[in-house]
Amino acid sequence: MKEKLKIIPLGGLNEIGKNMTVVEYGQDIFVIDCGMAFPDNDLLGVDLVIPDVTYLRRHKNKVRGIVITHGHEDHIGALPYVLKELNVPVYCTRLVAGILSSKFEEHRMTKQVKINCVKAGDHIKLGCFDIELIHTNHSIADAVALAIRTPLGTIIHTGDFKIDPTPVSGEMIDLTRFGELGKKGVLALMSDSTNVERPGYTPSEMEVGKTFEAQFKGCDQRIVVATFASNIYRVQQVVDAAHHNGRKVAICGRSMENISNVAMELGYLNVPKNVLIDISEVNRYPKSKVVVVCTGSQGEAMSALYRMAFSSHKQVDIGSGDKVIISASAIPGNEKSVTKMINELSKKGAEVIYDRSAIIHVSGHACQEELKLMLSLIKPKYFIPVHGEYRMLRRHGELAVQTGVHPRRVIITDIGRPVEITAKSARLANPVPSGKVLVDGLGIGDVGTAVLRDRKHLSEDGLLVVVVTLDSESGIVIAGPDIVSRGFIYVKEAEDLMEELRRISQRALDRCLDDHVRDWTTIKANVKNDLSEFLYRKTKRSPMILPVIMEI
Repeated sequence: MKEKLKIIPLGGLNEIGKNMTVVEYGQDIFVIDCGMAFPDNDLLGVDLVIPDVTYLRRHKNKVRGIVITHGHEDHIGALPYVLKELNVPVYCTRLVAGILSSKFEEHRMTKQVKINCVKAGDHIKLGCFDIELIHTNHSIADAVALAIRTPLGTIIHTGDFKIDPTPVSGEMIDLTRFGELGKKGVLALMSDSTNVERPGYTPSEMEVGKTFEAQFKGCDQRIVVATFASNIYRVQQVVDAAHHNGRKVAICGRSMENISNVAMELGYLNVPKNVLIDISEVNRYPKSKVVVVCTGSQGEAMSALYRMAFSSHKQVDIGSGDKVIISASAIPGNEKSVTKMINELSKKGAEVIYDRSAIIHVSGHACQEELKLMLSLIKPKYFIPVHGEYRMLRRHGELAVQTGVHPRRVIITDIGRPVEITAKSARLANPVPSGKVLVDGLGIGDVGTAVLRDRKHLSEDGLLVVVVTLDSESGIVIAGPDIVSRGFIYVKEAEDLMEELRRISQRALDRCLDDHVRDWTTIKANVKNDLSEFLYRKTKRSPMILPVIMEI
């Protein structure tokens, strides 16, 4: 029986983020990207979400390495967690390696992780796979696509990309190489679907630079620019506009400082001499001579701009002499927190610029015409849209059909559902283990459905604790029952209700004593059931009830 080529998405389909794809043939596996996602509102208390790598753990002897397309968190954020289970080499470009080095230092795992630095044009040999890196444009430097030569043919994974004819630094995406591969014949194409619903072309990053120049010129306010920490091109354009207009630049926010330092060390961010100042020095200069570049474009509660808006930042307090430019669009789900922050900044008298009409942000992802151009250049036999929610994947499939891909050769899959390709066909195979692993503090995967259900219950209805002390021999109540309320009612304003709850608890305990019930589980169940029934009748609410029994 001939081997099949398997493409197994473990993240990044029917969702935004958590990108991870497994490519398998025979005894060899390699992984494309290893990203995280931020939790939805219903994942209470969870810090981040990473892919389930059960399939890779089961086949760890086959895994030859992980190849990273670029340095965004939705492509590298899960690496510190996954590499603790799969100690395999990582291949990435220079900027990604710099970002990962500081990330691994935080996790105290620099000694056990092997990072191999590669560049566009290089080939990586992993088992039976030959992987060529192709230069692309994105909203972070050093992004690459992958051309993977397999025993059945070449497959291409675009990574996140756009076609930018005037990039801030480096060269335009290597369309020539994609065209050459297309002429030779491409078995399958996996392409970024993030912006597939937007017609036309994505504007060049240079357009944002022109807007910055116009906003800075003749402005006598202090300027605060919030953007994504990883968007080095955007930071570079802020620095350039500040330098042209005689301003000093202060970088603020932990992630912004870390990535900017790495980018400066590696030469991706060029800051003229004496332009950069420490955030602690901003108040020494006139407002018209300072620009602050910071995190917080998504309204994150602990970010620099958010703390400035709510007057909890130690060095910068926003006021009427400030212009705030939010150079990013709100990620779906973050709109409320961004709006709340903008309102607060406006209340403090700041001029806030966030309107899309003022081209202060452009996407790093290809729009419809660019996606069609990529499909037309590569002319794949099979097309597998990736990186997007279902409606995006489906729309991308429709674009592929418009460019000449046969409808039956457009394969829309899901997380954990392998695409199996043979010399003659491609089909969806039986699912493999996949899904979300929740990271909460230092715990990885220990927060499951039951824990989340309890957290949701607590967040909606609160908690009642019933504390009672029993005599260990007779079972008679020695102390209590005492009722403690958290998030249910304010005790001092509901003393009558609390007294009624004590009486109901006492009656339940007396009933157990009369029936000679000494089993703690049964006693707790009786107290809990009686209180639940009463409270629902009385308040139409169902708090979590936690009886605590002590014996003396």
